[in-house]
Amino acid sequence: MTGTAAEGASPTGSEPTGPGSVQSKIVIPDSAVLALLGSRDENLRVTEELLAADVHVRGNEITLSGEPSDVAFAERVFTELITLVDRGQELGPDAVRRTLGMLTEGDTESPAEVLSLDVLSRRGRTIRPKTLNQKHYVDAIDSYTITFGIGPAGTGKTYLAMAKAVQALQAKQVNRIILTRPAVEAGERLGYLPGTLYEKIDPYLRPLYDALHDMLDPESIPKLMGAGTIEVAPLAYMRGRTLNDAFILLDEAQNTTPEQMKMFLTRLGFNSKVVVTGDVTQIDLPGGQVSGLRIVQQILEGVEDVHFSQLSSADVVRHRLVTDIVDAYARWDAAQAARLDTAQQSNGPGPVPNRADRRRRR
Repeated sequence: MTGTAAEGASPTGSEPTGPGSVQSKIVIPDSAVLALLGSRDENLRVTEELLAADVHVRGNEITLSGEPSDVAFAERVFTELITLVDRGQELGPDAVRRTLGMLTEGDTESPAEVLSLDVLSRRGRTIRPKTLNQKHYVDAIDSYTITFGIGPAGTGKTYLAMAKAVQALQAKQVNRIILTRPAVEAGERLGYLPGTLYEKIDPYLRPLYDALHDMLDPESIPKLMGAGTIEVAPLAYMRGRTLNDAFILLDEAQNTTPEQMKMFLTRLGFNSKVVVTGDVTQIDLPGGQVSGLRIVQQILEGVEDVHFSQLSSADVVRHRLVTDIVDAYARWDAAQAARLDTAQQSNGPGPVPNRADRRRRR
């Protein structure tokens, strides 16, 4: 058998079965068969659909046959899947697809290592990265003082950053968590909404509260907020402050102006960590203003202890259709940009006005 045997699996070797074909058998513990194959064999069906090698299961024995390279790849896939099961990870069709995707891309890191990295656990639920880029993003938050997570909706930018913030607070690495957003949409409508300022901006900050409730006991959140251990506030409330001993998360950063981005980044105090998340394809700034997130990478290029993590549609962890939607919009945007360039080239720069025209315009 080519490749490495998984923990608990018993490979029996590869044998030629005909011209250009080989066969390999993997024997796995009886206790792992159900978890590996999935409910009603749903995991098995995904592997049969996506692998070029033929997959046959009988009892606790998996037989792989086909071209040597296809069988070798299938062995690697099942090695990783069995390792995940041996580590007590819940294995579903999504995890199977992500394992295959990482191995297909030729990533050097083991998919089992990526998918079994625990960021935060609460009441039996564990938050983990689900793609290699997400793991790199989580690792960057550990390694750098300022980390930017840039990518489309559903890639886990905010959720993983929130999990790291709670982890840091529980480990006493920081004394407080500060969560902020530029209240662009709320700012346009504040005068029309009833209630106090906090009541007006609360709906815009609600996604941050929702994530907190996933990661902390709901009854503890009001106490932590009352004590100032957790603060959720609009970006405007950051001006003039120095934030020490804090984990600071700026969400929806594509809706900051360059001046706001500078203001926020210069709030950084001692023993603090900053994560900035955003999607440059969803800018809501009025009047065609330049997004601070769009230009900050150019500005901070070469600055030590700052890292930019780029996430893509391949890292979307919502419904599989979200990935297709993100890709469809990207293709449409590219087509629109190409059409505009073609139109501008066809029209040319336009006639140069003569002196009389210029005098009349003045």
